[in-house]
Amino acid sequence: MTETVAPLSFDINGIKAHQRNRHPVLLIDRIVEAVPGQRARGIKCFSYNEWFFPGHFDDEPTVPGFVQVECLAQTFIMTFLCQEAYKGMKTNFASINNVKFKRKIIPGDVLTIDAELQSFRRGVAQGVATSAVDGELACSAEFVIVIPDVMSGFKPRN
Repeated sequence: MTETVAPLSFDINGIKAHQRNRHPVLLIDRIVEAVPGQRARGIKCFSYNEWFFPGHFDDEPTVPGFVQVECLAQTFIMTFLCQEAYKGMKTNFASINNVKFKRKIIPGDVLTIDAELQSFRRGVAQGVATSAVDGELACSAEFVIVIPDVMSGFKPRN
């Protein structure tokens, strides 16, 4: 019999308690639903006041690709960092694959991000995340992200 886990949600303070990103690189605004060890849904509301818009670009402001990917990653890590055993632990990218950008994101857009944890073993998390604006696909990527403190427990001892 499979145990049912009640979805969680996190405001900005809850996100800060579970992951180490801080201003100006803490990008997601809210986790509206997280099922620990399975999936998470986050949102990011883009306003013209974002630090990157004046430089990208003043005549036609658009969200840079690296910001979009970071929003995906921050939502993805909440699939496992929302578990009490991993709360607040440091994470590192191991790989980002198959990144696809499908639409321009501009000030005023609200990005909805869905992330799925496909595998988590020995501190190595693998999964995917996609984002959409008003139901239209915006960006997607596959991630391998590691928790160094967990991985170190599996190093061979001499």
